[in-house]
Order: sequence, then C-alpha cells, then structure tokens
Amino acid sequence: MYDQNHLISRLHAASAGRPDDPFAQIPGGDTVSFGALFAGAERMAAALTQSGVCPGDRVAVQVAKTIEAVQLYLGTVMAGAVFLPLNTAYTAPEVAYFLGDATPAVVVCDPARLSETQAIAGSAQVLTLDAGGHGTLRDLADTHDGFDVVARDGDDLAAILYTSGTTGRSKGAMLSHANLASNSEVLRDYWRFTADDVLIHALPIFHTHGLFVATNVALLAGAQVVLLPGFDPDAILKAMPKATALMGVPTFYTRLLADPRLTRERAANMRLFVSGSAPLLVDTHEQWEARTGHRILERYGMTETNMNTSNPYDGERRAGTVGFPLPSVQVRVMADDTEVAQGGIGVLEVRGSNVFQGYWQMPEKTAEELRPDGWFITGDLAQVDGDGYISIVGRQKDLIITGGFNVYPKEIESLIDDLPGVLESAVIGVPHPDFGEAVVAVVVANSAGLETDFITAELAVQLAKFKQPKQVIIVDELARNTMGKVQKKALREAYDGLFAA
Repeated sequence: MYDQNHLISRLHAASAGRPDDPFAQIPGGDTVSFGALFAGAERMAAALTQSGVCPGDRVAVQVAKTIEAVQLYLGTVMAGAVFLPLNTAYTAPEVAYFLGDATPAVVVCDPARLSETQAIAGSAQVLTLDAGGHGTLRDLADTHDGFDVVARDGDDLAAILYTSGTTGRSKGAMLSHANLASNSEVLRDYWRFTADDVLIHALPIFHTHGLFVATNVALLAGAQVVLLPGFDPDAILKAMPKATALMGVPTFYTRLLADPRLTRERAANMRLFVSGSAPLLVDTHEQWEARTGHRILERYGMTETNMNTSNPYDGERRAGTVGFPLPSVQVRVMADDTEVAQGGIGVLEVRGSNVFQGYWQMPEKTAEELRPDGWFITGDLAQVDGDGYISIVGRQKDLIITGGFNVYPKEIESLIDDLPGVLESAVIGVPHPDFGEAVVAVVVANSAGLETDFITAELAVQLAKFKQPKQVIIVDELARNTMGKVQKKALREAYDGLFAA
C-alpha cells in the first residue's frame, strides 16, 4: 500500500500487522488504534486532495494539538504535499508573513480565527479544525474512505518548519522524507524505543521536538503515546506509573520537581526522561536524579537538522553537555574555516542525512549556512572535552566582544547559576560607549533577599576583570519562546540604552 521511499511507509511499518493495537491514549479515556490513526490520515489526505492540494503544495496548519491534527500531518505527507505547522500563539500579522512566503494551497486554522485567516490567506483555501477535532476539514474528511498514497522520493520535501527568527526574518527550513525518516530511525534505536514503550507526549506538534522526535519515534517503534494537549503536571504524574518515557523541555522538569507527588515510586516504571530545545541546568539534573533515581538524557538538535547529538543511553549522562554525535551524524568545531583543537571553542558544524535541504526561497541564506560539501554551520558555539562530550557554550550571535576581548556568556551564567539564591541567569552584551559592548547579567532569584552586590563580589574572585558584568539586574523571569529558550535578542533590546550617555 505504501511506497518504500515514502516517509509514511516507514512510519507505518512497525504497526502494519497490528491495526487493532492502541496507539494513542486520549485524556478522557478514549483510545485510538494504529488502524484508526492511519485510516483517519487517509481521509485527511483525500480531503486535502479534493481541496486542490497537489504534490509539492504546502499545507499550512495552525490548530490545537489533537489526534486529528496528527492525522492531518500524516495525511498531508500521504498526499505528497508539504506540511507547514505554525505556532498557535502566532498573531495574524505573524501568520501573514508565513503564508505570504510559503504560498500554501490550503490553510487549516481554528474556527475562532477563520475570519482573520481568510483575510490573509490570499488564494489559499481555508479549512477549520478545532480543539475537539471538529471543523470543515473534519467534515470533508468524513465523506471519504481510503486513499492511494502519492509516491515520493527521499529528497522530496515532507515539511517546512520556520525558524524562530531571532536574528531577522524567519527562514523556512525544508525537510525531506529522508531527512525525517533517517533521523527518527536513529533516535528510535539509540534511545531503545520498542513496541513495549508508552511515551508521555506533552510537547506541541508545531515544533521539531514534538512532531518529528516524539511522534515519529513512537510510530517508528510501534509504541503507544499518552497524547496530552499540552504540559499538564497532573496528567503527566497520573500517566507516569504506567508509562515508560517522557520527552520534555527543561521547564517540564523544573515544574514537576516543584510537585511533591513526584517520587521515586511514581517514576519506578519509567525507563527514560529526555530533555532538549533549551539547556538544562546542572542543578535540575541533580535534583531530578535525587528525587526519581533517573538521570535525564539531554540531547541537541535544530530546526534545520533535527537531532544531532545525544548523551548515551548506556554510560554517563554528563550534566552540562549534549553528549556525542548520533550515529550517521558528523560534527566538527570550526574557527576561521579551521577545525579547532580539542577543548577549544568554535562554531559547531554538522553533516549527515538529517541535514535539511536549504531555506525556502532563500538561496543566498542557504549558501551562507550550508556548505557545498554538506556541512551545516549551526551558529552554536561548542567545545569538545577529552572524553568526546560536546558542550554548547552559546550562540555565535550571543558572543560578547568587550574592549576587544571575547566573552562567552555560558561561562559566566554557569558561575551565577551556582550561587545560592539564584534560579537562573542570562548574560548579554549591550552597547557601551567605551568598551563597544558591556557584559550585563540578568538574574532570576529563587529566594528573597538576593542582592546584586553579592553576585558582583562572588564573580570578582572567579573571573578576569573584562568578563565581570558591568551591571547585574534581578528580574522576576526571563523572556522565553514556546519551547523554553531564553530570548536574548529581547533582553538585548530591553537593555539597549543602559549605558547611553
């Protein structure tokens, strides 16, 4: 039924002989079998085709996380089209940019946003799907039964994911069938997922982590998922005794640690906790292990590459690092087009079947970041220790040059985060009339009474003068995106005039 070059054939293979086995447990008690999942996806594919979607067309989707939304993803790929998920928090002006850039044939939105979406959709047909899985798309899909999957080659596009746009216009990363299938197959094997697993799926599905890691890995293993609409500590803790794995962002783990119901006994059936999308504090690692007896496995990926590295399943999961290159992924640390010596800091580059096809309609940007020989310049500053563990020490754009000296924010953040009374910190560079840039530390306290003078004094004995913050600012929280990443661009903008004359 499914072409072997097709992403869908690989996602379907593990459950092909088990149509009645459960795939998703839905809050409220409903269970969706593998057979029902793929039958619903076929109906979605037929509905999209009837709506004018042809192979290679984009299908833009801004809807709540439901089993129907998962079927829409699978159905889009079945139809030979390109899935374009959009963050549900995006406003109409933000969505207008993506639709204008990607020119989708169909846009699927929540019924509450129908009018505003129609106003910006151009020539695209607009269909709806709500948080209950109902809408005009579902109505149309329910009139169909079965679909002949459109053949695709490995290099054909399966999805476009837009980057967060922290350094300018958002860029559409083009991901092929082979990119997605190969990376998820590596993760399935590396993290030992099988049909016996039950994954707590609380991540959004408009992002690589929830869509292409959690969903694809579960399908490739023929595993079950507990499909939660979002992060819900009650639901996660309720599911944990009968589940085996959780994939999350650091915020998941810090919030669960704040709940006294998280105990070693509750986590006894679990075998794996994965964290990514943002750095995990060493303190969170240590607290989680003390409470549950489990060591969180931290990994590293990007929109353009899916997952690149992972701490080992067996062996030491080293806090503060993202582990080793995944099988089939090559990495190198470069400075001025030369690979740096072990322990040196440089820009991380990666190459492998996971690396994207380029940026949609941006050939110049693609040429800047994707070398002709396949190496992708991540823009992340990295360091490899003597045991081969990779640490991400910051973004190249976050590097601070003060008085002609390079300052790596991660070094200072690590010291601040270890101080008593500190929850977390972000170190940024802001314009300074004498130094070009000044080092500024923005700090979140976890207890009352934390003083900036205390932080300054502690850093003075641990850092060279040029690395010491010119100012320490205590705030209630740091600006973050949906996946928990600190938005340093927003912080730099907020404090841009701090040292103005």
